[in-house]
Amino acid sequence: MTAARILLLGGTGDALKIARQLSSEHVYSLAGLGKVPHDLSCTVRVGGFGGEEGLARYLRDEGIGLVVDATHPYAAQISANAATASRAARVPCWAMRRAAWEPQAGDDWRMVNGWGGIVDALAAFARPLFTLGREPLVHLDEIPAHQFWTVRCLDAHPGSARARVIDARGPFTEAGERALFDAQAIDVIVSKNSGGRATEAKLAVARERGLPVVMLRRPPLSAADREFDSPESVWLAIEALSR
Repeated sequence: MTAARILLLGGTGDALKIARQLSSEHVYSLAGLGKVPHDLSCTVRVGGFGGEEGLARYLRDEGIGLVVDATHPYAAQISANAATASRAARVPCWAMRRAAWEPQAGDDWRMVNGWGGIVDALAAFARPLFTLGREPLVHLDEIPAHQFWTVRCLDAHPGSARARVIDARGPFTEAGERALFDAQAIDVIVSKNSGGRATEAKLAVARERGLPVVMLRRPPLSAADREFDSPESVWLAIEALSR
């Protein structure tokens, strides 16, 4: 194990794979959203740092020697804070950048840049399935009269007369997605381009049924000192530090 104390910024399944291999002197940091693991050997820290300045101060005060950013591809602000704070504290910053999904033959993707684009793209549909996380929950009072929303996210929520909220965590199967699409009469999917296999089944089912996917484009992410495409490659690099 490397002698450098590691701060792992997580909240994703990929980050958890890395965290499970870290020993007690290292820190796994979560923003406080979703389930907090209690079976790790490393220290688990929940909550923010107070922006890039607060994170830089934490790195210095805690003697952190390496930051590993394994946050969600859409957590652009956290990644920017990590890169800036690491430079200020003179600590290397590595990042795990999960590869994006790519459209395949038969896919009907409608690319959008934000919530306004999502609303416009959904105007012709009646039964969307949102897989964006919590963002749709703040818009439940804005549902057009001709629509009923199904929102899947990590946390339970009462929903409304015009929306069903499903709390569920991947991985999801194609059989399970077919059953959900049937039960909710889904006619369009709204998704982030998260990449990975855990939530990819919805795209396969949309493809086989000819359903469109309104796909939110990824935000640009800050450059890191080293970038990796899998938790396994991150761990190999961490192990190499101790040789």
